[in-house]
Amino acid sequence: MNPKKVLIVDDEPAILGTLQQIFERSGYQALTAESAETALGMLENETVMIMFLDLNLPGMSGVDLCRLIRKKNRIAIIHALTGYVNIFGQIECREAGFDDFFVKPVDINVLLKAAESAVEKLHRWKVDEYEVM
Repeated sequence: MNPKKVLIVDDEPAILGTLQQIFERSGYQALTAESAETALGMLENETVMIMFLDLNLPGMSGVDLCRLIRKKNRIAIIHALTGYVNIFGQIECREAGFDDFFVKPVDINVLLKAAESAVEKLHRWKVDEYEVM
């Protein structure tokens, strides 16, 4: 398992492409999906432990995607990305299983720091020694 692998799910191609480039330049393997359904298909074949999910997706929402991921992977570190913020949305995200919540536009250094923190946490938890999914 590559501990520096991230999944980014966003329906805006410009955001998706930018985040992919930045993560890859920072040493991550960045997988991308423009929909929750595509992401679920990818997760059938890939073990990814760090994820950044847009909440407002066409079809299935990022919150519903997080709930489905959590049914199979209780250890992954999943971050919410959104352009809209309110306390009810944040509560719903926590209940769905998100570990953190970022409001767009977000400073890319903050996302990179979150990803690095996730890598360190997974290493401490010795996640690479287990088959997670």
